[in-house]
Amino acid sequence: MGKVTSLETGKRGAFTWQHVILVVLVFGPMVGLLSLDPIPQNPEYHLFADTRQFFGIPNCFDVISNLLFLAVGIIGVQFCLRREIGIARTAWIILFVGVGLVSIGSAYYHWNPTNKTLVWDRLPMTIGFMSLFVALFSEHVDKRLARLLLFPALTVGIASVFYWYWKDDLRPYVWVQFVPLLTVPVLMILYRNNYGYSHKWLLLIALFWYVLAKVTELYDLAIFDYTQGLVSGHSLKHLLAASGCYSILVMLHRRKLLDH
Repeated sequence: MGKVTSLETGKRGAFTWQHVILVVLVFGPMVGLLSLDPIPQNPEYHLFADTRQFFGIPNCFDVISNLLFLAVGIIGVQFCLRREIGIARTAWIILFVGVGLVSIGSAYYHWNPTNKTLVWDRLPMTIGFMSLFVALFSEHVDKRLARLLLFPALTVGIASVFYWYWKDDLRPYVWVQFVPLLTVPVLMILYRNNYGYSHKWLLLIALFWYVLAKVTELYDLAIFDYTQGLVSGHSLKHLLAASGCYSILVMLHRRKLLDH
């Protein structure tokens, strides 16, 4: 407990050049996105490569590949509830709640891919993205953000999904999905000499798995053809993204508080 307290009572610096960079990082992409025309949902997004049905489950592998999210989410919530993991504990718990809900929402969507079911796939993802965003900022920048930023950030994430659904405009959702991930390497660089935890490199591993997941999603049909129908890119996406979430769990389990 003493070590955690030493982090929680760390220095609260004045507004610095690091803060300027973070403000630009967070709000710059939003300004850029809002300067663009609305981004509608491509109706072809719902046309996945692997539509095979097994055991009465349509699009079976895209549905059941979400089970890994459920496993990681349950294990992550249990771990965070049992252990004292610092000032961002609530944000980490909600992150893994979101991961578990991704399993349900994504399976529901892939059972019958439409815009209506896609809402329930994207909602839990925004919970995970925004919780990660708050956890990282509170641990690197200012501990007060763990309390002040969590509810507004979750609200913004959820609102971005409904805004897309009602207005057919993906711009806010794109921001919610990608800006929290961009903050991972930036925070690690800007605050590498501050008090913090060990094993931060596992965040980069998590980011790598997620980027790879997006690549396999993009090449859904090509991977399905290349593997001669064994597995599609989208099914692999689920497994890789869940592996990224598991990397975060491993980081929380192994990390220790560091001094200067």
